[in-house]
Amino acid sequence: MTYALLKTIDDPADLRKLDRRQLQTLAEELRAYVLESVSQTGGHLSSNLGTVELTIALHYAFHTPEDRIVWDVGHQSYPHKILTGRRDRMSTLRQWGGISGFPRRDESAYDTFGTAHSSTSISAALGMALGARTLGDKRVSIAVIGDGAMSAGMAFEAMNNAGVYKDLPLVVVLNDNDMSISPPVGALNRHLARLLSGQFYAATKKGIERVLSVAPPVLEFAKRFEEHAKGMVGPATLFEEFGFNYIGPIDGHDLNALVPTLQNIRQRALEGSGPIFLHVVTKKGQGYKLAEADPILYHGPGKFDPAEGIRPSGKPARKTYTQVFGDWLCDMAAADKRLVGITPAMREGSGMVEFEKRFPDRYYDVGIAEQHAVTFAGGLACEGLKPVVAIYSTFLQRGYDQLIHDVALQNLPVVFALDRAGLVGADGATHAGAYDIAFLRCIPNMMVATPCDENECRQLLTTAFHFDGPSAVRYPRGSGPGAAIAPALEPLPLGKGEVRRESAARKGQRVAFLAFGSMVQPALGAAEALDATVANMRFVKPLDVELVKTLAREHDYLVTVEEGCVMGGAGSAVLEALSEAGIDVPVLQLGLPDRFIDHGDPAFLLSQSGLDAKGIETSVRQRFGLGQAPVAVATRAA
Repeated sequence: MTYALLKTIDDPADLRKLDRRQLQTLAEELRAYVLESVSQTGGHLSSNLGTVELTIALHYAFHTPEDRIVWDVGHQSYPHKILTGRRDRMSTLRQWGGISGFPRRDESAYDTFGTAHSSTSISAALGMALGARTLGDKRVSIAVIGDGAMSAGMAFEAMNNAGVYKDLPLVVVLNDNDMSISPPVGALNRHLARLLSGQFYAATKKGIERVLSVAPPVLEFAKRFEEHAKGMVGPATLFEEFGFNYIGPIDGHDLNALVPTLQNIRQRALEGSGPIFLHVVTKKGQGYKLAEADPILYHGPGKFDPAEGIRPSGKPARKTYTQVFGDWLCDMAAADKRLVGITPAMREGSGMVEFEKRFPDRYYDVGIAEQHAVTFAGGLACEGLKPVVAIYSTFLQRGYDQLIHDVALQNLPVVFALDRAGLVGADGATHAGAYDIAFLRCIPNMMVATPCDENECRQLLTTAFHFDGPSAVRYPRGSGPGAAIAPALEPLPLGKGEVRRESAARKGQRVAFLAFGSMVQPALGAAEALDATVANMRFVKPLDVELVKTLAREHDYLVTVEEGCVMGGAGSAVLEALSEAGIDVPVLQLGLPDRFIDHGDPAFLLSQSGLDAKGIETSVRQRFGLGQAPVAVATRAA
């Protein structure tokens, strides 16, 4: 496709110059461009194919960037990026130095709020709307929320707050792409949406209310009749109970319905009609039959040929840590009927598909509601069950208060399986699991484990399951080093590490690495060049203090290595233990630096952070002034 019309659009001002009859052609080109771009770079596809017409209509009807659009669950914003001056940079999507897969304020004036996690848009848009009113600016704030984000409590907290401002120019657009809130829409619903958003309906409604205000019983009857009439062709009036004027549902792929509806809504918002809620129904994968048929498979694909679709590589791949967890969960559930599995809307991402099939009565998907997931697990634990909460490290941050007060304070045996711990590559800083070690190890009663390979992941999950208190096992995204996985469900000794390599270096140059989790392998690589000892610490809490003291007595320098933030992390735990023991030894702490790390190839990001074997070796030589290490034969401890 030549994209003749799309190439004339460098910003939404160009879009608004088009005749409305040209918008359908633009939508066809934009959808094809999204498909072509994502197939070459990888990224989120299904959700973006579903927002093409909605994006065009929003920028056509609203005066962006003066009007603020906040995209919730930012992975649906690729069409928005293309229409706002970043069309030619889509080839750099989610790559080091390229554009983000999510809205970013430092990337474009049209990205009004950074949104990679979900359910934040209404709060942000409300803040923007009230901020504009405080400053005397006249503009509309629009929150585009969807993809399950309405299941989170934060969205309803924001609506509850927004509903008290009766004249605020705030618009919430629900992008309903699961067909779960309402049935398929038709001509009658489209007609109703346009009527309810128009000036005639608004003026008529106000006029009738003025006339009937002298007869309150009649006015109440009229209001109830209106609600009943709207309920006959749409969903219930839940959103109006929050103080919003509900409009919809409307076909989100019908530009002839979307554009005039949104234009009417903008005018009403500026005239002080108060918060408006527009319900738009779209289809994930729209326009690409393979993605329509399997939107989950095409949710976040890598590179692929659009003509052929996603095909298996044919190469036997190493198991990912997510798969190791999924297998363990099924095996442990078969062995112990008390086990129940919980996910906050991440069944596929957390490896729980097979568990749901085999144990449907013990599987709970609570939606995008991390806080509820944690407290819900606590309630299950109170009844003698053994809950396992499968959650990404970055998403557990949302349930931190509940983790402390509802689980740890009561010492309840809940296992937190923390996927995506450490750097995550293309998703960038918003999804990196950089802080879990630091924020977990300070909580009383917690056990925190860091497996170094696939088999140890299975063993430490078993250890956590048998631990009589709250526990967390953190493991990275992707595959491990390829360790053979034993089928047995055997725990490891609590709070005990192991020495993986012994140094033969002479006195004065003996270095010991205290490596945690994914950093054991690169530490072993650096140790070969430095002839250093390597300890696989396994546990951050309880820390193997005796091993720490032994290594400190027998070596001249200690180096802690972790794929997490240095500040307050596992290295800090080692320093605290040494201080408590009164041991004075030089310690180098290596980990993620005190900055947010951008998106890019995971191996490259680790290298940039000095956490590959070469970077670790270089840091040690520079810190301790070590020259070239003598050649020595390494021996491994049993």
